[in-house]
Amino acid sequence: MKTVILIPARYASTRYPGKPLVELTQGDGTKKSLIRMSWEAALRVSGVDEVHVVTDDSRIREAAEAFGASVIMTSEACENGTARCADALGKGGIEADLIVNFQGDAPLTPPWFVEDLIAAMKADPEAEIATPVLQCDRLTYDMFIEDRKAGRVGGTTAVFNRAGHGLYFSKEVLPYIDPAKVPEADIPVYHHVGVYAYRPDALTQYTSWPEGSLEKREGLEQLRFLENGRIVACVIVEGRGRVFWELNNPADVARIETVLKDM
Repeated sequence: MKTVILIPARYASTRYPGKPLVELTQGDGTKKSLIRMSWEAALRVSGVDEVHVVTDDSRIREAAEAFGASVIMTSEACENGTARCADALGKGGIEADLIVNFQGDAPLTPPWFVEDLIAAMKADPEAEIATPVLQCDRLTYDMFIEDRKAGRVGGTTAVFNRAGHGLYFSKEVLPYIDPAKVPEADIPVYHHVGVYAYRPDALTQYTSWPEGSLEKREGLEQLRFLENGRIVACVIVEGRGRVFWELNNPADVARIETVLKDM
């Protein structure tokens, strides 16, 4: 099964303009841009045939090509990463059995998150869309709560049924837990990892549907699949002691750099 990773990156982020080119201090004191870290993280995934950065911005293209990345230029009209991946299929002449959307703001994504996602899609030929979810440890849960108290929109949580099919995704912390009853372990909140695997047909169909009301309010592209009656398989992955967090806001730079020091 031919698998291609696409890394959508846009300069005009609402919460953090220019985010892909932000430089983060590594554990050895050197600096790397967010897009380079994401590219290198994607290259560590096994069983992948191609990796491309997909963007509409010449600054990102120049930076990516400078460190050796393959770049596909897409339309400025792409409203989110899924739409950008769909546009890249045609623009880049990509033919694959599985397309992986590896978010350009998640450099802490371990390779096994994506490998487990690919394996789940291989094991279930009927699955059209899948995405990883990671049970929150206390540190991650506290970062979610800290963001909400500060009025920041940070990571995303996922709620799914016993079959692992997504019921809802939200930038709120779901399910709600009484602060006095938060367990020290086995916290029933799942952090949605911003990676998606699609069959090409599902990705193409996505762009034919109008933006749904839930997607518009939450700003979460995967809700368009749910609003159109499609099953989004949630694949539970294990952190193996690694801290996972995306760079959503300027406050996340320090959080990620702290993790990098310990890696």
